[in-house]
Amino acid sequence: MDFLMSGLAACGACVFTNPLEVVKTRMQLQGELQAPGTYQRHYRNVFHAFFTIGKVDGLAALQKGLAPALFYQFLMNGIRLGTYGLAETRGYLHTAEGTLSPFRSAAAGALAGVMGAYLGSPIYMVKTHLQAQAASEIAVGHQYKHQGMFQALTEIGQKHGLVGLWRGALGGLPRVIIGSSTQLCTFSSTKDLLSQWEIFPPQSWKVALAAAMVSGIAVVLAMTPFDVASTRLYNQPTDSQGKGLMYRGIFDALLQTARTEGIFGMYKGIGASYFRLGPHTILSLFFWDQLRFLYHKYTK
Repeated sequence: MDFLMSGLAACGACVFTNPLEVVKTRMQLQGELQAPGTYQRHYRNVFHAFFTIGKVDGLAALQKGLAPALFYQFLMNGIRLGTYGLAETRGYLHTAEGTLSPFRSAAAGALAGVMGAYLGSPIYMVKTHLQAQAASEIAVGHQYKHQGMFQALTEIGQKHGLVGLWRGALGGLPRVIIGSSTQLCTFSSTKDLLSQWEIFPPQSWKVALAAAMVSGIAVVLAMTPFDVASTRLYNQPTDSQGKGLMYRGIFDALLQTARTEGIFGMYKGIGASYFRLGPHTILSLFFWDQLRFLYHKYTK
């Protein structure tokens, strides 16, 4: 039940934040490995990107990749939050004195995140491809021509086998390790502190909401460079064997990006990441916490 509630909470958040994921993906691919000022900027900021995509690709394009995004969120966060929730309820994250251990919390968050992300990697790759697809006048990054999630997975599987489906999976893990451990550790620690300080009434939804807001800021700052590199790894063109033609791995992607685009290149799309990750973190953790509270309330 923990896994089911976790997956449903993440899907609920995803429906609201997927348009920001589309914007973020395109902004991260814009000017890929090009020096600042040497390319046309189709998307100047988050709001301009929304307007441009809606105008050129149509409003429906803002929900591109929603099907794989929902599948990925259910699988990845069902495993991630479910595993973390089990560890928390069984007391593995607390010291002998009963206080929350930041180290155990971060380690559990990272481990749970890795499990979910690796299993869901093929779906995340297809989601990236679909969200990057655009009309030629505003296209950025390599353009795949997928018709949908199942067609894309089938085509990649037939061409490149399991290796092709899990291309970029290892490169995506540092992003998830840092993001997941930061998110769950800061959420649990902040929630613990707020409960101790008695700022809000016991079991109030405001405790979870405030903790999720703090967690969202921490995640964006820690994760964005790895998110940019991961997006580019997944979206790069491949040879006949399914091997990437632009990057050898996550650290090569980070190094090349820093060299050609500077430090700000590693933080491309941070505005969209903040607007997307902030609400997504807040909504998913809030839904998760409330679903668990209601489940335990009505099953006792």
